[in-house]
Amino acid sequence: MRISGLASGMDTESMVKELMKAHRIPLDKITQKKQYTEWQRDDYRTVNRTLNNFKTLTNDSMLRQSTFIKKTVSSSAPDDVSIKNINSVSDFSGTLSVQQLATQATMRSAGKVGGGTSSIDASVNLSTLDPTLTNPQTIKIRAIKEDGTLQTEKEAFTYTFDPSMKSLQNVMDEINSKSNVTAFYDQQTGKISMTARYAGDNASGNEIEIESSSAFQSFSKLAPDNVTAGTDGTVGTNSKFTLNGLATERSSNTFKINGFEFNLKQVTTKDITFSSSADVESILESVTKFVDEYNKLIEDLNGQLRETKYKDYQPLTDTEKEALSEDQIKKWEEKAMSGTLKNDSIISGVLNQMRSAMSSVVGGVSGGNALSKLGITTSSNYLENGKLIIDETKLREAISANPNQVYEVFAANGDKDSEKGIARRLTSALDDARTKITNKAGSGTTTVNNSFVLGRLLDGYDDQVKRFEDRLASLESRYWKQFTSMEQAIQKANSQSTYLAGMFSTGS
Repeated sequence: MRISGLASGMDTESMVKELMKAHRIPLDKITQKKQYTEWQRDDYRTVNRTLNNFKTLTNDSMLRQSTFIKKTVSSSAPDDVSIKNINSVSDFSGTLSVQQLATQATMRSAGKVGGGTSSIDASVNLSTLDPTLTNPQTIKIRAIKEDGTLQTEKEAFTYTFDPSMKSLQNVMDEINSKSNVTAFYDQQTGKISMTARYAGDNASGNEIEIESSSAFQSFSKLAPDNVTAGTDGTVGTNSKFTLNGLATERSSNTFKINGFEFNLKQVTTKDITFSSSADVESILESVTKFVDEYNKLIEDLNGQLRETKYKDYQPLTDTEKEALSEDQIKKWEEKAMSGTLKNDSIISGVLNQMRSAMSSVVGGVSGGNALSKLGITTSSNYLENGKLIIDETKLREAISANPNQVYEVFAANGDKDSEKGIARRLTSALDDARTKITNKAGSGTTTVNNSFVLGRLLDGYDDQVKRFEDRLASLESRYWKQFTSMEQAIQKANSQSTYLAGMFSTGS
């Protein structure tokens, strides 16, 4: 029980509060250190994400050969034949004429499905349409593969179904999703049409590109294969063309030669001329974006290193916040949070590694083996802290002359560090820095504080806070006990004084 000034008339509660306020100063210091450490941890993690984003950009652009082999292909008849580069590092040109397009084999029902004179309802169970279909039915379909050969018995599509549970549409859906043919039932004609998924002639020479088992044939009115079907079937054909004087053929109208993809659209009446060249503008755009992002990164990191640290602005305690407006709190904390990574050794280290990588020569690459030879140099203004400047004319010339060499400068993967490309050295430096940051500040997915340095420090602060709060609670209880004893003593003295006063009054 706490007696607050009933006998003494003193504001005991305020006195205890003021006494405790002085004792809480060390605790406030600990909570401020904890808050500052949390800010520092968060800033480290922000830097880590920034480094990772730049590494991802580097991997997706400078370390991909596809960035540097982009080519523009010109053709005298793009509506007849389209050509695009897939993975060629060299240019390709010549003439092309198309004598025949590749076609897919087809097969159709010889009569109406079900054998009747009218079309059926494809959504009705098959046994309802044909009562003779009582036992489970098994359909097996073999068709031509992408390589021009017929599927083996083992590779064939096999489907067993219960006619009382499945409709014709169910069967068509199963065929379309799992076989090497596409099929549909046409309500207008009452027939099934089946087409090989892949074009081309059977490489074995027997012209059979679609073959079905006997089961279900009487109902579907489909022949055993596309050749036997006669007028109700067609054979697949290969595309035939002449490329740079060589007559050849393919099982498809789309194919690759020398890393270029050709798409034949129609038979031609004369030779088509085509040629390729480096897509300079697209490659230049990729390199420029990389350099721009690099400049943004080093500007951000240098800003972190040089950010002012305001030692007089410590994190606010809850009591201090109560006395300030939201705007005042915001302005105070902007300064209190400033400079958490000032002169940080991890950040300065990765900056030095990045600058070194950008200015180095790539061994094993002849000719333009450094960024400076490609038209990318470091700014002479020391205030820009190593930003890169692009001479577009020189870089465009380097790309036009040999885009693959530009790729090697960035992405060469030699056995020695000196033979590795600039982008590879960069990503290595970024990985090293990110590992150090993670060890110090954890990552966004880290849930256990004792797995990184600042986390263990935060746990230590939590332990200190808990122990200190326990001591403060004990001290506050002691103060209240002392004041309560004082109040009780004063109350007792007052009672005795009243008693004595009463006795003297009686005696007189």
